[in-house]
Amino acid sequence: MSSQPRQIHVVAAVVRDARGRVLLTRRTEGRDLAGLWEFPGGKREAGETAEAALQRELHEELGIDCEVGAAVIDVPQIYPDKRLRLDVRELRQWRGSVRGREGQALAWVPPAKLSAYAMPPADRPVVAALLQPDRYLVTPDPATTTDADWLAALDRALAAGVRRVQLRAPATPAARWKPLAAAAALRCRRARAQALLSGDAALAAELGIGLHLRAAQLREHAQRPLPAGQALAASCHDAEELRAAQALGCDFAVVGAVQATPSHPGQAGIGWDGFAALRETVSLPIYAIGGLGPEDLAQARAHGAQGIAAIRALWPAQATTAPVGAA
Repeated sequence: MSSQPRQIHVVAAVVRDARGRVLLTRRTEGRDLAGLWEFPGGKREAGETAEAALQRELHEELGIDCEVGAAVIDVPQIYPDKRLRLDVRELRQWRGSVRGREGQALAWVPPAKLSAYAMPPADRPVVAALLQPDRYLVTPDPATTTDADWLAALDRALAAGVRRVQLRAPATPAARWKPLAAAAALRCRRARAQALLSGDAALAAELGIGLHLRAAQLREHAQRPLPAGQALAASCHDAEELRAAQALGCDFAVVGAVQATPSHPGQAGIGWDGFAALRETVSLPIYAIGGLGPEDLAQARAHGAQGIAAIRALWPAQATTAPVGAA
């Protein structure tokens, strides 16, 4: 009978300098994943709080003293020989002169360049959590409304802070949808929001925006259907689909339903434990979807999610709708 993989809780920090650069440390020879870059920190020992463990590790590893701040993301990741939990925190402040006290190389990296560094699987979602939107709006089908009202609602969502949008219209005829999608893509571009088109690779390429694949479409593509500069995402429901999305070169995925939703009555969601169990199988940034809203962002990050994806919770139906994230 095989033994269960060992459980390890690692606490790491986002250490920033006065210029806003983020500190990465390189794993030394003789360690697992030697040569890869990671956020500094280390294992929490028995009896330690996460905060105390991080303070101790940063003092031992870098020679600095710190005050631990807010949580960034808590990433579950399974490796061949262990099940890791990477608990990443911001620092309120730190004191001292940073140096590699264990012989490790150090790099102060501008945030926009973090993704260029080769990292262990668990660290990659941390970079996304620092740089990419925590909300992913999936638009409702415009079939039951006018183009003007649909675009006005999109404008309000963008004004409320949505910066990543899936343009989706499964019941709208193509002759109507193509110009409407073009108008929506232009609005997203003007708002500096990333737009992805649901399902239609040819139209996404024509509009110069990203593509969001349905799970069934993952099997239709032997290679990435868009160039690297255009975002690629996929909806996934199990570990096999997530691995397929990662192999195809998707930039992120959406997983759910986490909770029961009105659109799927009688179907229980996978729950946060179920989400985390899928999260640990790949290194992709993953949005949780299904009965979730901005009030669930902290819980989503605590289970390794990039954030939440939603239709109803992020789509303002009326001009008087409260802004995204409002109480």
